[in-house]
Amino acid sequence: MVIGTGALTLHEVAAVARGGAMVELSAEAVVAIEESRAHVERLARSGEPVYGVSTGFGALATTYIEPEKRHQLQRSLVRSHAAGTGALVETEVVRALMLLRLSTLCTGRTGVRLATVRAYASLLNARITPCVPEYGSLGCSGDLAPLAHCALAVIGEGEVIDAEGCRVPALEALHAADIERVELEEKEGLALINGTDGMLGMLVLAIADMRSLVKVADITAAMSVEALLGTDRVFAADLQALRPQPGQAASARNIMKLLAGSEIVASHRGGDVRVQDAYSLRCAPQVAGAVRDTLTHAATVAECELASAIDNPVVLADGRVESNGNFHGAPVAYVLDFLAIVAADLASMAERRTDRMLDVSRSHGLPPFLAADPGVDSGHMIAQYTAASIVSEMKRLAMSASVDSIPSSAMQEDHVSMGWNAARKLRRSVDGLTRVLAIELLTAARALDFRAPLAPAAGTEAARALVRSRVAGPGPDRHLAPEIEAACELVASGAIVSAAERAVGELE
Repeated sequence: MVIGTGALTLHEVAAVARGGAMVELSAEAVVAIEESRAHVERLARSGEPVYGVSTGFGALATTYIEPEKRHQLQRSLVRSHAAGTGALVETEVVRALMLLRLSTLCTGRTGVRLATVRAYASLLNARITPCVPEYGSLGCSGDLAPLAHCALAVIGEGEVIDAEGCRVPALEALHAADIERVELEEKEGLALINGTDGMLGMLVLAIADMRSLVKVADITAAMSVEALLGTDRVFAADLQALRPQPGQAASARNIMKLLAGSEIVASHRGGDVRVQDAYSLRCAPQVAGAVRDTLTHAATVAECELASAIDNPVVLADGRVESNGNFHGAPVAYVLDFLAIVAADLASMAERRTDRMLDVSRSHGLPPFLAADPGVDSGHMIAQYTAASIVSEMKRLAMSASVDSIPSSAMQEDHVSMGWNAARKLRRSVDGLTRVLAIELLTAARALDFRAPLAPAAGTEAARALVRSRVAGPGPDRHLAPEIEAACELVASGAIVSAAERAVGELE
């Protein structure tokens, strides 16, 4: 993948972070980097106090630094800001963070040297992942501590995870990969740690995951509608057109496509005394659709951020070096919080459908808890407990991080975004949503088995059959946890979406 002066796409970020795609610098980026570096070196020689070039940082920005101490200044900045603590964040997050910092460096607005930029590309290509602890970022001035831990590795300090997955000293890994450690010069330490790259990387990965999960939610909703002898009439296009929310219409089309030709739905189309299905069935497109529309908004914010050159100060095209506030993570933090809200709500609705299939008073003829021998067997009773536990946790995680602010740096940084914290909790929410949908998938598949000999629709049958390829059908109680994990894998990998799409065509 060629990194130029323009914006990366969401797909490209995921390809490097998760897929291990190789990166290289474009010729255009090389020119831009060298031109901006020339401006920094000119200012460094001028004797003029310039923030990040010849002064201290943060509350110490008025302190002039003599030329002979500036290498130490940049090195000290990285060392002191690499102050994270806690468990290490995931490799894919660190790779996304490094790629996004590399992309900003390639814009020619940071003033770093070409050798420094190439060192970042080399680390990514060698699959060397700096050890970045979970706690330490306030999301303003960007993700300082996480980025500093990455910069620490580039200068040959701290620890990394090498290509074999071993935790080793950074300098050892650099030598093994034949990568020269960087000796930081004016402006470079600051340029390597000022950015929203960590929170943005996690946002991009969450968008990719949730775009798949919202399709899964349509699949499991369709399976649950069948299993609970619900109607498909409420998903009709003319009804959806009365409220032209684009995500709602897309979700309804998916559910109609998935239910097309269902013998189960047809079996009670006439003579059903029920006037309306429960909200968790009837309103599935309204909720999953709103999640889609929120994802569209989040993607717009992410794309704007991917097109940004975030540093402080920045090197402008005319050679000026100016301080700014573009490192503030508010835009990213807000949508990270927003996605945690909609993930919790989507999971909440899925859990309600799961519970309905297990309740003999509401399941329209299904055995209690889908047990083979109710009383002797408990069936999926406790699987619903697990889903409820996760949903409760997700509701707590839906509380906003971005409304909090704790001033820092002697009140110089008196308002911060907490975007990194918003991103960390969203990752947990996405995992929770995956598991709740997996439990609904597992439960709905079992419920459909009990509706035999009536056949499900082609789309829902494809999902049920894939579950059955990994998990046995109804029978005496078995160890349930491995079956839930198998369903989680089918959901997280996208296999369940692929199976349904092979049967009915691409879902929206």
